[in-house]
Amino acid sequence: MILALKYRPKHFKELVGQESVSTTLALALDRARLAHAYLFSGLRGSGKTSSARIFARALQCERGPASTPCDICPNCLEALGDHHMDIIEIDGASNRRIEDVRNIIEQTKYQPVLGRFKIFILDEVHMLTKEAFNALLKTLEEPPAHVKFILATTDVLKLPATILSRTQHFRFKKIPPKLITNTCNPLLNKKISPMRRAR
Repeated sequence: MILALKYRPKHFKELVGQESVSTTLALALDRARLAHAYLFSGLRGSGKTSSARIFARALQCERGPASTPCDICPNCLEALGDHHMDIIEIDGASNRRIEDVRNIIEQTKYQPVLGRFKIFILDEVHMLTKEAFNALLKTLEEPPAHVKFILATTDVLKLPATILSRTQHFRFKKIPPKLITNTCNPLLNKKISPMRRAR
């Protein structure tokens, strides 16, 4: 298993270097002050997609919405296995055309199957075409009550102002390498004795 997946955080408290984002999202969940659309922007590897998945699971958890998903209910188990029917993750780089966005809009018309929300995570959303953004705008502005959007991007300047104004924006900071090493992989900090030479 690659390190990015092996050490992917599963709870907000495990997020490294993004305390302000994780605290704000956790409070929003615990106080039921939820927006209809969120935008996570920042450098690649700063935790945007991981945060989106944690947030989506927290919204769907049977004991929630709560800042700490239980990890044992059917919704949590499905989400942890990356096959929850109501958490749709889409790569904006390969699904950037207006036809792709129309397909998303069509899916918003249907009620969730298992969870309480139908959640769309649009990764690399800045790659959408101008026509695709225009098609998404109306739905993003007034989505059905059962729909939540989480947009993630590494280049927020490429997003139209109309899209930015309809989302709650969270900026992810660059994580210092030393903080990643100290927090996520304590094994690297241990002194490993040199291997004995073969006789």
